[in-house]
Amino acid sequence: MALGRVLVIGLDPVRIPGWDPEPVVAAIARGQARFDDHGIEADMCLVVPDENAEGAIVEALTGKDYACVVVGGGIRKHEPLLEFFEKVVNLVRQHAPRAAIAFNSSPEDTADAALRWLR
Repeated sequence: MALGRVLVIGLDPVRIPGWDPEPVVAAIARGQARFDDHGIEADMCLVVPDENAEGAIVEALTGKDYACVVVGGGIRKHEPLLEFFEKVVNLVRQHAPRAAIAFNSSPEDTADAALRWLR
């Protein structure tokens, strides 16, 4: 049974200065593998808020038909990004209105977040 395509919107750990991205990159890879384990097609849209992130998100949202969009914790949990988080949610509502919106707690449980809405 096909569950529908998922878009994951998150911060690009490689392009955020001042910290070691490797643990997050590894966690994202493990999370992507969980999508593969469930046979779910999942696309990543990794952005940096001050580098035309909104344009990249709109392009991703309109490029394919998504059953669910997962917004990552890096965008949601970091209080200085609250306004950006609101923009992301509203972009999803505007450009993928039929998609469920889900939230993960870490890159590794992103598939679980999507599965709550795909079943």
